[in-house]
Amino acid sequence: MNWIALKMLVGDRAKFFGIVIGLTFAAALITQQGSIFCGLMLRTCAQVTDITGADLWVMDPSVRFIDDIKPMLENNLPRVRGVKGVKWAVPLYKGNGRAKLTFLPDAMKEKTFPADRLERDRQRAKQSAAPSNAFTKVLDLVAPSGEDAATPPARWYSPKLINVIEQVILIGVDDASMVGAPPGGPMIGAEPKGRMWVGTLEDLRRPESIVVDRVGLRKLYPGCHLDEPFADPPESDDAYVARLRRFVESTPEIEMNDRRAVIVGVCEATRTFQSSPVVYTLYSRAKQFIPMERKMLTFILAQTADDENGAKIPPAVVAERIQRQTGLGSLTSESFMYRTIKYYLIYTGIPINFGITVFLGFLVGTAIAGQTFYNFTIENIRQFGSLKAMGASNRRIVGMILLQAAVVGAIGYGIGVGLSTLFGFKTLDRWGNPTELAYFTPWQLLPTTAAAIIFICVLASLVSVQRVIRLEPAIVFRS
Repeated sequence: MNWIALKMLVGDRAKFFGIVIGLTFAAALITQQGSIFCGLMLRTCAQVTDITGADLWVMDPSVRFIDDIKPMLENNLPRVRGVKGVKWAVPLYKGNGRAKLTFLPDAMKEKTFPADRLERDRQRAKQSAAPSNAFTKVLDLVAPSGEDAATPPARWYSPKLINVIEQVILIGVDDASMVGAPPGGPMIGAEPKGRMWVGTLEDLRRPESIVVDRVGLRKLYPGCHLDEPFADPPESDDAYVARLRRFVESTPEIEMNDRRAVIVGVCEATRTFQSSPVVYTLYSRAKQFIPMERKMLTFILAQTADDENGAKIPPAVVAERIQRQTGLGSLTSESFMYRTIKYYLIYTGIPINFGITVFLGFLVGTAIAGQTFYNFTIENIRQFGSLKAMGASNRRIVGMILLQAAVVGAIGYGIGVGLSTLFGFKTLDRWGNPTELAYFTPWQLLPTTAAAIIFICVLASLVSVQRVIRLEPAIVFRS
């Protein structure tokens, strides 16, 4: 009987593919939109996951998420250090700064970019944009053509053409330990050991030094292809790193709070929800890059100590002690991450918007699969009647219909999840880092999608099952 059911299913290929396409659409849309939603939620707490080495975050008790900045007095730092179970505690500044692009002293043409590549980009920009396009003008400043080509400009950027004033996420790490900075080590190699593309964390000890994330360079230096390798012809990883290194060696500068800041390194930071450039510097220097306030301490990062038996004290226990003795808020990194995600889930419209899209995908999949499956059953009603006339029970007939629904459901689910997975690979760059589109598929999303497809198949089968159960075997003898 099962083989007969499968033969009936694939006998009409048009309807068979129609059911599969409907279920594939539903599975792909639910998985894709769910993955984008999860990716966005992870970006809301990107700063929490990027900062490693500490067990606890200590903050103002009214802080609700990572970007809810409520500074504290710096005398809270020794109070936290005095709590039993705290091994060490260091300050961390996190805030929003305004970075203004000033100039690049050395010639960009000679120090950073190949002349032939810039000439090709200039020509493409002139062909695809108006003569007043700002990008074309920037390229002319970077590597002028014609008679001026022999005299590279000292200033590649002109505020008359592009006024780059960008809001940045400023991270001030502990001056001594540098806890909170991106892990050091090369990004390119057989075994990447850190998140630094160019430079080292020790370079932050140089005067007026900062480290900027790789993607953020695109906003601070527009039109200069610093955030990604050249694609035509393909640029190798080593050539790209060498180009970033030449850029850093040319001593690029920005200005924050009327203070000079020199870029000494380029790191890889997780993209944030606002997609603002991330700037790392020392805690003492970060206070100079922002307007001065009475309270400057944003967070305190703490590490738990070992007990008398040499076992590590649970961070949750130490967090409770800090709250009880100091009155401050204290959370583990995981708890702080979930608190941030919870805030966006409750106080923003993101879940509703994505939920509507997922519901529409579920609704469309149900309508397509249900209608097509019902028409398929009606067209094979005489075959089902013949089986009942030969002694097949209603239970056996229902089992055949459910088997058909299970087969098309499994095929549609597999193809839909596969397509969404391929889409997810397209959201990663050549090093596996996320691009502009947030995309993350947790394992919990896969059984959720499977449950939705099963529900769709059950709904699509109900009407057909009801029609077959009421079927009289004598229908096969009617003309």
